[in-house]
Amino acid sequence: MAKAVNEAEFKALLAENTPIVIDFWAPWCGPCKQVAPVIEELSVEFAGKINVVKCDVDENPDLAGEYNIRTIPTILFIKDGEIKEKHVGSASKDVLKAKFEALLS
Repeated sequence: MAKAVNEAEFKALLAENTPIVIDFWAPWCGPCKQVAPVIEELSVEFAGKINVVKCDVDENPDLAGEYNIRTIPTILFIKDGEIKEKHVGSASKDVLKAKFEALLS
């Protein structure tokens, strides 16, 4: 399952050098609720290969600001500390799965 993280926990994950998918969201966001089950499914499917985490932008405004998050949901795909892909808005499982797979190649 995707783990909820704060800024300190996210920084610790960055140091691990495992690819990361971070979903910036908020509980009041309709599209965030649509994409949440897809993120959960993919977090199980890619367990052990990709750290899949969620960041509530209301609780972690500094982290959201650091990554210039202006719209939610925004999903960042990070490898070797660099953002390799950015997806804004909801998406189908197929679209997001392709981005997860690309992160591993």
